[in-house]
Amino acid sequence: MAEPQQRGGPARPDRGGRPERPERPERPLGDFREIARDRLIESRLTPNAISMTGLVLNLAAAVLILEGLFVLGAFAFIIGSIMDTLDGRYSRMSGKGTQFGAFLDSTLDRIEEGIVLGAVCWQFASDGDEALAAACLLVVLGSLMVSYTRARAEALGVECKVGIATRPVRVVILSAGLMFADGELISGVDLLPAAIWVMVALTAFTVVQRVWHVRRQLIAVDADI
Repeated sequence: MAEPQQRGGPARPDRGGRPERPERPERPLGDFREIARDRLIESRLTPNAISMTGLVLNLAAAVLILEGLFVLGAFAFIIGSIMDTLDGRYSRMSGKGTQFGAFLDSTLDRIEEGIVLGAVCWQFASDGDEALAAACLLVVLGSLMVSYTRARAEALGVECKVGIATRPVRVVILSAGLMFADGELISGVDLLPAAIWVMVALTAFTVVQRVWHVRRQLIAVDADI
């Protein structure tokens, strides 16, 4: 009689009489991310430390910009801005966040943006370009008003996240302008003036958007009352 065939197909021949080692199951990438996240949470790193690192990097970016090293300044600004993004997420993820930490994070964000734009303003003023220097001041004012309108609206109980020129958008535009400023990276290409004027327009438009949004929401609330 024929021997019954084994399930799962024919058996693999042994190599040198030794049984083959079972294949190791591949560990999903998500497992490594989870392990890294857990190790990070268990560490002594605090959200405030990340916030202060972002401040130091933005200060370094301002110094580099004042020295005319726009590409290096752009890298420092980008990394510092990433740290500003991570501190809030790490705070929520780790449970190490505090009310003061949230306050410090928001305060440092405004300071850092103002410092970098101030350095850009100084460069334009040094070159005798008064219009662009004034535009930088308008960007600082517009950025502060974008943040203030949201904070004031939320104090009144109105969610106010609408608008184009949110901080991530402003970071991207300014980073691109710094990276391709003064022909340093690509000869003859200077996108920094265009980036500043775009930010002037977008911050002003966003402030109007938020004021209009809050007005509509509060009128609706008053009508219900």
